Amino acid sequence: MAEAADFQGMRTSPARRWLRRSASLLTGAPLVAGLLCGPAAPTAHAAEDATGSRTVDVSLDTFTPATPGEKDTITISGTVINEGKQTITDAHVDLRVGHKLVGRTAIDRAAERTGYDPGLDGAEVDDKYSLEIPRLASGISHDFRLSVPADELDLDEDGGVYQLGVSLSGQTANLPYDQVLGIERTFLPWQPEAPDKKTRLTYLWPLISSTHLTSETGSDEQQTPVFEDESLAAELSTGGRLDQLVSLGKELPVTWVIDPDLLATVDAMTRNYQVKKGNTTVQGKNQDVAKRWLSDLQAAVQDRKVVALPFADPDLASLAHRGKSVSGSLSHLQPATEVAATTVETVLHVNASTDFAWPVEGAIDSSIVDVATSAGAHNVIARSDSLQDNLGYTPTAARPIGGGTTAVVADSRLSKAFQGDMSRSDTSTLAVQKFLAQSLAVTHQAPDKQRSIVVAPQRVPTAAQAQTMARALQALGQRWTQPLDLVAAADSKPDADANTKVPGTSQYPRKLRKQELPVEAFQDVRGTQETLDMFEGILTQADRVNTPFGRAIDRELSVSWRGNPVAAQQYRDEVRSYLRDLTEEVLLIEKSDVTLSGRSATIPVTVQNELVQGIDHLVLRLTSHNPTRLNLDGDKGVTEQQVRIDGGHSQTVKFPASANANGQVQMTAQLYTQDGKLYGKAMNFTVKVSEITPTVMLVIAGGVLLLVLAGIRMYTQRKRAAAREATGAESEEVSTDDDTASDEEESTRGDIDSPEPGQASDPGPDTRPESGDPSGAGEKVDR
Repeated sequence: MAEAADFQGMRTSPARRWLRRSASLLTGAPLVAGLLCGPAAPTAHAAEDATGSRTVDVSLDTFTPATPGEKDTITISGTVINEGKQTITDAHVDLRVGHKLVGRTAIDRAAERTGYDPGLDGAEVDDKYSLEIPRLASGISHDFRLSVPADELDLDEDGGVYQLGVSLSGQTANLPYDQVLGIERTFLPWQPEAPDKKTRLTYLWPLISSTHLTSETGSDEQQTPVFEDESLAAELSTGGRLDQLVSLGKELPVTWVIDPDLLATVDAMTRNYQVKKGNTTVQGKNQDVAKRWLSDLQAAVQDRKVVALPFADPDLASLAHRGKSVSGSLSHLQPATEVAATTVETVLHVNASTDFAWPVEGAIDSSIVDVATSAGAHNVIARSDSLQDNLGYTPTAARPIGGGTTAVVADSRLSKAFQGDMSRSDTSTLAVQKFLAQSLAVTHQAPDKQRSIVVAPQRVPTAAQAQTMARALQALGQRWTQPLDLVAAADSKPDADANTKVPGTSQYPRKLRKQELPVEAFQDVRGTQETLDMFEGILTQADRVNTPFGRAIDRELSVSWRGNPVAAQQYRDEVRSYLRDLTEEVLLIEKSDVTLSGRSATIPVTVQNELVQGIDHLVLRLTSHNPTRLNLDGDKGVTEQQVRIDGGHSQTVKFPASANANGQVQMTAQLYTQDGKLYGKAMNFTVKVSEITPTVMLVIAGGVLLLVLAGIRMYTQRKRAAAREATGAESEEVSTDDDTASDEEESTRGDIDSPEPGQASDPGPDTRPESGDPSGAGEKVDR
């Protein structure tokens, strides 16, 4: 390695190079003759290995300028690595200009080739632009940098795309003659003068992320949001994926395509928020990160075209192929679209277009188009590998597909140009040059037609992919294209010869179909929505649950779950479980068996509201399973009452009951919504009916008899007192007897007039949460 570095940048004279190559050819002449006469198999294999690109790996790290002009000097830097087992000697790195590539297919084929082909790869550029590497040992790498003026390459003045190769030639001990041991190809887009009609280019810049917010919120007035984790903060931080998209996009002529869920989530992070940690939550700490990113985005999109997808970016293909079989699934699209416009305007202070639907990878069929337009969208972003043409050129993106709907067909080659790992400089450089070459080839296809081309890259580009896309757009400038926003592209005049027939459902790509949400997902969504509807119906502040759970249901339908079915199911389960827990905060307090003594009484049932808000429009229904023995509200077996309870309180509801016979009666208390739907679990208890017995009657009769006897005695005493009035002694005696009689009379009258214990009045509604412990044995009801 050190030896190679010592000789870096040294070159031999042209004469010496000519003598050396001639000697190498003469030395290798016998071997060539032997090969022509019928070589042995091992020798032929060795020669193939030596001349293939597997001996030396050539990588191109930089290519500047990416779109050179006539007066520019092209500079390419990179690395060569000897991956063979033998040392390479007398090596040199050269530039090779291949022939002009005609058509986009020719570019694809050139990019796919790996082996050296002297007829296609062209001759070496002048020796003075080469780099000598006297010795390159096995496993050793060597950096290179080559520069050549553009006017030295003998390029067509009309412009076009050229293949440009960087090769390493040298010799080994086994093959001691000059040969190409490794080559890497890229593309040189050459347009010395601007074309008469530039291609109008629309580039979508997507701001989309995965789900980060849960359906949980705090019980405080602000309803503090709860995040799954802090992973979003890493994307927003300096150098993070979303940070790169904003910082790069603000300098580019792009159309912003935004998922409003991301905006709502970041906006929630700018204030107080909680983060799940095991079975509890902790305080979030990245408010400043969220505020900075949101401020940067607000500045970036001012006076720019913004397209808002439906909230949470719903999976249109899954809805079309599987969701339609579950009633109510499509009803979520229209609200998600309405919320999208409001969210963008509230958070970014710009008006966004909600007239576009974007199916996954632009793959469409007739059912997807129907679903996409059901929420009011009139434009569907498709891709040319889904809506293919048989033309000799790339037509304008916009094309009518019926029903007032326009398919905006993004170019497949350009849209997929930056997929894969762009973190390596060589991969990124090749992707940029190929993108530029393809865009120039589009312009040269039909120079007399000005066409509008749309590029719809991957939905969630990595930071490295975003950087590579930005490099390509910056290099493109307006050399042979001019920017156009998506709304204008959709309104462009369509090409009359372009294909407008939407594929059938059976033509949808199998690979994408396997990633769709299952039917069970839509069944889960329906169940959650039904529970939410019921719950909202009893609340006095329904918006406190409608917003967090409504948006959580939107997230359950998101494209972001593709390829991650386990996480998708877990999220749906968590939303459903949390909602169920909230509904169970309104419940009936369990009762023990009660005893009813007498023919009439009231049966109390307590409803507890452990929510922070009040409930209303709830009905408590009590049912007697033996109305012949114990009836309710007259002669009925069922009675009900309205329930209205403030948050954190309970209410005891009393039901009048009448007994007709002794014995046990099973009772059921059940809550219902006002429209008759069951709410919560039923509560069953037993009432023991005990009527007035003969023993009680005998006691009452004895009391009456005592009163009669007391009256007779009083009457007798008064007659005796009247007979003794004549004598003073008798008068004193009578007086004494009268006093005694009066005392006895008062005592007796007190027994008669003293009221029985009065019936207990119905207590007012309890304003405190009651204990849920069972009542004591032998609970009695009020009579």
